[in-house]
Amino acid sequence: MSTPAWKRGMAAIALAGAAFGAQAVSYFSWQAVELPASSGASCGNGTPYRFFVNRTPFTSRTVVVYEGGGACWDQKACLGGSLLSASNPDGVAANYMQDLAHQLSTPFTARLDPLQSVRTQGWNIVFLPYCTGDVHTGNATAIYSDADATKPLAYSHRGAVNSEQVAAWLKANLSRPQQLLVTGFSAGGAGATSNYAVIRAALNPAKSALLADSGPLYPAPRSGSDEQYPSLRLQNRIRVAWGLDGPEGLVTKLLARYPGAGSAEDLGSVSTGLAKVFPQDRFGYALFQQDAVYSDFSYTKFHPEIAEAAPSMKPVLLNVLWRRDIANWLPELRSRPNVGYYVPYARDLLGSHCLTTLTFGGTAIQEARLKNVGSFIDNLLDDGGTPIRAYESRQVEQSTFGWLGEVVAWLVSLFPKA
Repeated sequence: MSTPAWKRGMAAIALAGAAFGAQAVSYFSWQAVELPASSGASCGNGTPYRFFVNRTPFTSRTVVVYEGGGACWDQKACLGGSLLSASNPDGVAANYMQDLAHQLSTPFTARLDPLQSVRTQGWNIVFLPYCTGDVHTGNATAIYSDADATKPLAYSHRGAVNSEQVAAWLKANLSRPQQLLVTGFSAGGAGATSNYAVIRAALNPAKSALLADSGPLYPAPRSGSDEQYPSLRLQNRIRVAWGLDGPEGLVTKLLARYPGAGSAEDLGSVSTGLAKVFPQDRFGYALFQQDAVYSDFSYTKFHPEIAEAAPSMKPVLLNVLWRRDIANWLPELRSRPNVGYYVPYARDLLGSHCLTTLTFGGTAIQEARLKNVGSFIDNLLDDGGTPIRAYESRQVEQSTFGWLGEVVAWLVSLFPKA
């Protein structure tokens, strides 16, 4: 009888942990960790995968942050160059976190953020860059030649392998956390959800939570219709391109170890399946009702009527499908007592995509007396009761920077346009 996939995965993690051994410790600075090629980890272009750790001696509490970005399942998108295509197509440099833009991309990766404070800024911080084009979930090598058959592109979708190897390193080098938060934004939100069980199993925290920002895994049963489940075409495409339910795929391994974590027939089922497997943990999902970026990623390539629509109509058509997916999703989330959600209407930053990038400004749900998504995060990290469930009925776009943003916009308007 063959060894189950999850046991092979855990054995690999154990061996990798032993191979890593203890590393020299530094505090309050970013340590680059390069995973060896022998581990199978890599970026999409085959270069080494690196992640970054910023430790503190004052607590064992740890936050693991998955970086967002675009994704790919074709040659052009995997070469990068646009908002929705693969991020970091040239790999991750050893000095990646010396870039202030990366340090401040989200308040979760800062010790002292000039715009936003969050409780985890005093914790150990682990940052996982994104360079595999598969929302951190793949285990497949693809050959893409659809854009230029004379120059086929060999691309390594290794997001899930990278997470397994990161988990091994964390197990070997960090203390058992008193509290763990696994989070991510955009593609990182999907990655945080999909890899939550792997990170949690390695660190075995006393208390644990997930916060997935604007990277929803919507319900989309394979037997359903794509009219009822708008994300079905996307899910059917990526399950093949990224090897999700292949013999060594993330979905296969997850369900082999945790049969209650969902169904291979519906990739979105993991959102509540994890909550069933870990009933003592707390799970939070956040997104905007008017997200114009993730909806573009989810639907445009699969709906010619949207791709060919006039610029003024495309956002409207995208939002129809986005809201249909949300309507399918919320009842599923409400089915588990340890799952919460935070869904404001819109803000004037990046097409209302992501609540935890740059600042929490413009994410209030006033009718619920929640000043911003930080209230939701604090509640998620605390004990007791069902996490906050808030959906804004007021259809007003919020200002991300409040009166300061309005002043800046006014000043810009005084100067003549080129």
